[in-house]
Amino acid sequence: PAPVPGPAASAPAAPPVKVAMKNGTPSIATSDGAFSIAVHGVFQLDAATYDQSKRLGAAVTGRDLNSGTNFRRARIGLDGKLFSDFDYRILLDFGGAGAENVGHFHEAWLQYNGLKAMKLRVGEFAPNVGMEDAGSANASPFLERSSAAEVARGLGGGDTRMGISAFGGNERLIWAVALTGSLASSLNTQGGFSPATYDEQLGMTARLAGVPFEGKNWLIHTGVNYSAVINPADMGASAATRYPVQLRERPELTVDGTRLIDTGALNAQSAAATGLELGAQYGPLFAQSEAFHYAVERLNPAAGVSNPDFSGWYVEGGWALTGERRKYNAATQAFDGLMPAYNFDPKSGHWGAFEVVARYSTLDLDYHRDAALAADRVLGGQQNVTSLGLDWQLNPAIRFVFQGQAVKVDRINAAGAQIGQKYNAFAIRSQFGF
Repeated sequence: PAPVPGPAASAPAAPPVKVAMKNGTPSIATSDGAFSIAVHGVFQLDAATYDQSKRLGAAVTGRDLNSGTNFRRARIGLDGKLFSDFDYRILLDFGGAGAENVGHFHEAWLQYNGLKAMKLRVGEFAPNVGMEDAGSANASPFLERSSAAEVARGLGGGDTRMGISAFGGNERLIWAVALTGSLASSLNTQGGFSPATYDEQLGMTARLAGVPFEGKNWLIHTGVNYSAVINPADMGASAATRYPVQLRERPELTVDGTRLIDTGALNAQSAAATGLELGAQYGPLFAQSEAFHYAVERLNPAAGVSNPDFSGWYVEGGWALTGERRKYNAATQAFDGLMPAYNFDPKSGHWGAFEVVARYSTLDLDYHRDAALAADRVLGGQQNVTSLGLDWQLNPAIRFVFQGQAVKVDRINAAGAQIGQKYNAFAIRSQFGF
């Protein structure tokens, strides 16, 4: 007689799912860690007032900067893990510089972690370009990054950049390289214009940074970074500048989005920014600085017209009055935010963490300002910003930033008239995230 079949083998039970809520962030993950999903969001409401002279000339750039409010960032998204070796993130942003927008993808990428020597990421993301760039905007000591760092990151990197990146390292050293295309949105244009009429920009970024010296309560950081436009975007033969590279930046406060220094569109073959990094931490004190050199290679310049170069740098630091210290993130080789030893709870006599911060930055976008040949001049202007601030971190989810600025812009127009200005500004950021 034929054998009687036994009961069918049952499928292996799916691993149990764990639900968590850490510091307000909801997440779901399988017990084996192979799959996970977390919901993240951050909302930054900025309010600012600009104190300008009432007697500025009609030609002055930004002669009436608008005091008011603006959601600088209003982001919500998902990130997590797939099949153990893949990470992902999808992040939408409804904030902006000067005004909110209807929303766009801020990040949308997939990352493979299965290689021992490196990780690979593809999609829409901001490549790792410099120390200040690598630090999270959610934990920045100031409302904005320094103008010098922003121009450098904007050539081949910056927010909403499409690209592919490889990176790796250990606790003491990281390296990262990326090949990038155009910006996925036109909110920020440094190295090119988005969208291009014909071919998109091709760029690259690279960074090598680490901690050569470290003690129990201190560390020294050094690094070098590079951001480049290999091929500028092609705007078409009918455009006044077919292959434009334009360096410009706001005065480190974006409630009003006006850019006070601007090279204008330069017809270019390529452009690059090279940066040097130095940082240090001792207990509740931290300091960091970066210096950048920007170079633009013109495309088919006229006789006597040379390739312009520019420069910028900043130095900043802070002191946590309540004794905490900013965490140094080995994965990014940059400083993270300040987490309070005791969360805000007046009933228990706890008020969170307080940190005083200061920064001086300068960005010079003038080239051959007094050259006899007008076509050789680049009258982008020079901007110096002195900032003082107080960061108040109530708990891991809520913080306030109070910032005062003294801004000086020296810029002339083609006729030689001064179109720069001096002014003061005060701003407050209210932020919560999860």
